[in-house]
Amino acid sequence: MDNKNLTLFNRIKDSDIYFSFIKSPTAILSTLILIIIFFCSFFVELVTPYNPFDPSSLSLMEAFTPPSWTEEGLSKFILGTDGQGRDMLATILYGSRISLIVGFSAVIFALVLGVGLGLSAGYFGGKYEMIVMRLTDVQLTVPSILMALLVDGIARGIISRELHDEMAIYVLIFAIGISEWPQFARVSRAATLVEKNKDYVSASTIIGVSNIIIMFKHILPNIMRPVLVIGTIGLALAIIAEATLSFLGVGVPPTTPSLGTLIRLGNDFLFSGEWWITFFPAIFLVILAFSINLLGDWMRDTLNPKLN
Repeated sequence: MDNKNLTLFNRIKDSDIYFSFIKSPTAILSTLILIIIFFCSFFVELVTPYNPFDPSSLSLMEAFTPPSWTEEGLSKFILGTDGQGRDMLATILYGSRISLIVGFSAVIFALVLGVGLGLSAGYFGGKYEMIVMRLTDVQLTVPSILMALLVDGIARGIISRELHDEMAIYVLIFAIGISEWPQFARVSRAATLVEKNKDYVSASTIIGVSNIIIMFKHILPNIMRPVLVIGTIGLALAIIAEATLSFLGVGVPPTTPSLGTLIRLGNDFLFSGEWWITFFPAIFLVILAFSINLLGDWMRDTLNPKLN
């Protein structure tokens, strides 16, 4: 390890964030769970030999096989199989990959849009700030899930059904992201109002630095702590929103399984005795969202204790 990397490592090791992390069993446990989930989801081929998208590997004779520890279970299907004979463990991991991609993409979209509008509104002020803040107030009166349903409904009315199925993931990302941006806008605008009155902004203005450079090079790095806290918690909400929309049948199509579609499809067999088809995806979703929320709570307490 060269001196530059060694210095960076020592700075991280000596930081308050690192000290707070190693002293928090909750943060360590939630981080380990998320690392395992991310690895298994994005490198699922290394975890299980089954591919639920390969029809040649499926057998209807093995459909509705219960978990391996039950009397009728098979050892090769740890969590059992669904109605198409797909291994539940492999299907959940492939589905969680879709949920994570949608969640991360929606949060990034909401963060970029919300921070851009909130930063510029807080910096320039005036009528522009009033318009942006009134838009956020109006949208915050509408529940996020209803806004996402509205966007999805408009998309279904504009484009054909076949094209919608092909673009379902992109529509879902846009629908969730456009419903979550007001939170980022309000937080970034409030932080910008504090930062723009500090001496370094005044000094930059006096020497003729442009507004764009002041906003994105000087102010933006100083307001990212509360934004990252909101983003972490928003990730769990985005994943749950994706699962909710998919459960309602307006998310990704059944041919592209996510956690929401797996729960919805398994719900049809819940009362016929095949409980594992909906139980395991639901438990996986709870663990994923709960771990992200725990990590977000730790980040809130560490990065921005004033939010408590």
